[in-house]
Amino acid sequence: MKNKFIIFALITVFMLAACAPATPAEPTPDVLVVRTSAANTVVAEFTLTAAAFTPTPLPATETPIPEPPTATATEVFTTDPTQAALGTQASLCDDYVYVTDVTIPDGTLMVPNQEYVKTWTIKNTGDCTWGDGYGLIYSYGEKMSGEPVPFGTVVAPGQEINVSINFKAPDKIGEYVSSWQMVNPQGISFGKKEHILFVKIVVQ
Repeated sequence: MKNKFIIFALITVFMLAACAPATPAEPTPDVLVVRTSAANTVVAEFTLTAAAFTPTPLPATETPIPEPPTATATEVFTTDPTQAALGTQASLCDDYVYVTDVTIPDGTLMVPNQEYVKTWTIKNTGDCTWGDGYGLIYSYGEKMSGEPVPFGTVVAPGQEINVSINFKAPDKIGEYVSSWQMVNPQGISFGKKEHILFVKIVVQ
């Protein structure tokens, strides 16, 4: 009797197991769908990264246009800084060139304190006529007590004239140079640097 009961119980267990619903199996994922989704994710990440690192263009700036150079006046030399600051308007028509030495060639030998007269020939190459107020003015070097001799005449444009200065040689042995240039009635010296007048002596 006991054996029959065991057999009946086993049969019941097996029957219940056979009738119980099976555990639903998870669906097999579609490989193509998975790959497509992954690819879309990667593309989206690259797009966001590129957007984050794309530099924002700076606003365009206007390139300044250089102004054309302004015309300059003829170079004028003056030993007076006040006159130099006034500009060259007053002397634009004044100019001259050195022509030749008339007396005291360069390197002339002198004794101490010897007096002498240096004379040059110059030419009025400007547009203004030289009259009262025009003359020579000390520029640089050893002045040697130089005193310009007045012109005593009117010098028209294109005309040549001899100009002179009374000098006195220094009392010490050595070589000395004294430089002079033209000046107009406004006190402004004029003429190009290469036409400055100078005397060169040797005291022995």
